[in-house]
Amino acid sequence: MLERYGHGGDLQSASELYDIEQDQLLDFSSNMNPLGPPQVVADILSQYMQHITNYPDPANRQLRETIAKKHLVHTDQVIVGNGAAELIDLIIRYIKPKTAAIVAPSFIEYEQALQKIDCKITYIESHADHGFSPNEQQVEQLIEQQMVELYMLGHPNNPTGQLLSEKMVTNLLQSGAIVVLDEAFLDFHLDEDGLSWISKVNTYRNLFVIRSMTKFYSIPGIRLGYMIGAAEQLELMKQMQYPWSVNSLAQFIGHAVLQDHSFANQSKSWLVEEVNWMYEQLVALHVKPFRTVTNYILVDLSYGYDISASELQQLMGMQGVLIRDASTFKGLESSYIRLAIKSRQQNIQCLTVLSTILSKYRKDVVDEL
Repeated sequence: MLERYGHGGDLQSASELYDIEQDQLLDFSSNMNPLGPPQVVADILSQYMQHITNYPDPANRQLRETIAKKHLVHTDQVIVGNGAAELIDLIIRYIKPKTAAIVAPSFIEYEQALQKIDCKITYIESHADHGFSPNEQQVEQLIEQQMVELYMLGHPNNPTGQLLSEKMVTNLLQSGAIVVLDEAFLDFHLDEDGLSWISKVNTYRNLFVIRSMTKFYSIPGIRLGYMIGAAEQLELMKQMQYPWSVNSLAQFIGHAVLQDHSFANQSKSWLVEEVNWMYEQLVALHVKPFRTVTNYILVDLSYGYDISASELQQLMGMQGVLIRDASTFKGLESSYIRLAIKSRQQNIQCLTVLSTILSKYRKDVVDEL
């Protein structure tokens, strides 16, 4: 099992498990932008090395100003963290909810952070036959019964790639509960600004929006994310944050990549074509892919094949291709995998290995998609 730490992208473990050098592995288990990192990242690393002899700016001032400018908010409404994971943990430690709701399946960090404070978690159902949209009837009942203090939701959700409905989020916000939206993958969408809830943080003081810079700019080793919300509450959260959690190079890189509009536009345009191509190729393999708005795709193997996600992960790993066993997400069965969307050449390599292995496990009768 590659998800021993709860995530994909663990090349060290994969290298040890399959006895393959890390640089020879093709990683479809983590959702990084194959067009990144932008060239400006290499420029920063070479130009700013002298700054590692100085402490980072503890207030992340330049980076926060750049983020605020991008989203048309005040600098005091921005907090920067060591990746989105730090901010998920931080806001939960700050709010300390006794009750919370998350979608099943969803990003494992939500559940783990809530469990650390012994919070009672309600799981909002989402099922394949409804395209993994959250059960709005269940949400309405939670609102009516005032059972939940905090909702932590992916927009789009990971691993399903689905956006939340505007109606549902509005109802949650108007209920008075605290709503934390994780928009870690929204950067990939052509209508990022129109779909983001950041523009509503001044309307709803119970709304917080988390963004990751790791995936879109392909800088997971840098660890960088930010959150936008009510200034006075973020100020209190900053007092709970570990000092210098964002290093100098991360601050410089974050400031630079946010101004690289050419890279952003190229990445968004690339994904529109590539994700549709990948979807059609998977349909042709007689598996069930689910439509997605971002750079990963959830796949159910059970329609055409008698093989589990963990078995397929092992067999593909032995061929040097890493995939995400999505059965580790609450609410998904043993037949679910998640694939990142990579470059066309990489996608072809992945599909070739996938097709070769699956051909040995074909069902006699293929289920209707």
